[in-house]
Amino acid sequence: MDKFALIGYPIKDSLSPLLFKAAYHGKYNYDLIEYPEFDICFSIFKEKGYRAINVTAPFKTQAIKVADILSEECLECGAANILLKTEKGIKAFNSDFLALKKLLTGSKGVLVIGGGGAGKAALAAAHSIGITPLLLHHDELQGRNIEADTIVCTLPHYAPGIENIHCNTLIEANYKTPSCNSLKNVKNYIPGTTWLKEQAILGYELMCNERPDGDAILKSI
Repeated sequence: MDKFALIGYPIKDSLSPLLFKAAYHGKYNYDLIEYPEFDICFSIFKEKGYRAINVTAPFKTQAIKVADILSEECLECGAANILLKTEKGIKAFNSDFLALKKLLTGSKGVLVIGGGGAGKAALAAAHSIGITPLLLHHDELQGRNIEADTIVCTLPHYAPGIENIHCNTLIEANYKTPSCNSLKNVKNYIPGTTWLKEQAILGYELMCNERPDGDAILKSI
């Protein structure tokens, strides 16, 4: 039976095993490979019979360096969150990008907060729909008004100044401990669970070559 996993650190509280089990009704094994060193996680993926892995922080930018083949979206954003074994080698994908491209459709302007792997995916997704996005890092928020039609917040935790956000739509990556879910000047808040669901549906199909049960994924979040 094909095996799948998530690599990253720390990931003990990740929802990925629950989502993957729901997506395929327990058909496949899905493990957590949790070490602070990327090389150890990658070696386990290569040597222990895994077909594909999800990649989360802090390894998304390292993942593209070990891939033999990069998908178009990985070339655009410089990060990967899926590694898949193929006959031609290990191929990298980025379902963060694919999900965000869908969520950003119709936006008139995009500001990205955070420049990590998810931030890179957000910047590239905005470019792919014809928008030139702005970027702010966590230490650039204080003492300024933060305004845009759509803001994508990819920070892993609260940063001082985030309460200064003004926007029509805010998409937050952090689904565990969100910082933006109660901001008073945000008209439409899209939680990290929505982003998670969208990228899970797109990503799992790439990994398994089998359409997942999207309704079951949503119910499991």
